Amino acid sequence: MQAAEHAPRMDGPEHYKLAPAANAALIALGKAVDDSGLEKTLTELVKLRVSQINGCAYCVQLHLNVARKLAVPAAKLDLMAAWQEAGVFTPREKAALRWAEALTLMAGRGVPDAAYEEVSSKFNRSELAFLTAAVANINAWNRIAGALYYTPPESNAS
Repeated sequence: MQAAEHAPRMDGPEHYKLAPAANAALIALGKAVDDSGLEKTLTELVKLRVSQINGCAYCVQLHLNVARKLAVPAAKLDLMAAWQEAGVFTPREKAALRWAEALTLMAGRGVPDAAYEEVSSKFNRSELAFLTAAVANINAWNRIAGALYYTPPESNAS
């Protein structure tokens, strides 16, 4: 049976009630990233791509909704799965997406020096620290919402 066929194992509100400190910590980390000065549109693209890689339907829909509210161009959202070939992402966005993919897929392979060199050329050290925290945070959320099969939120696509 595929994940899409599963009933939720636990919904978000129940998880929040059962693990309030864990949820508060993840929310606080997200707020720290939001307050860091990184472009919110860029962090939403990163969260969307990581959620796609991890197959978290809840987080994919959530971050599509947020990105749309932030007026991220539809072409970027539509072409996210093929971002390397799409030609619509800025060099800074491409560096962030490459970094996010490298960190998300690092088990058994590490993080390539080329990904670090690229992201370091587009982000200052503070930005890199917060970008790395953003990737870690969305990976944590994907593992919670994906493992528990949270029901995706309604789409706000127009």
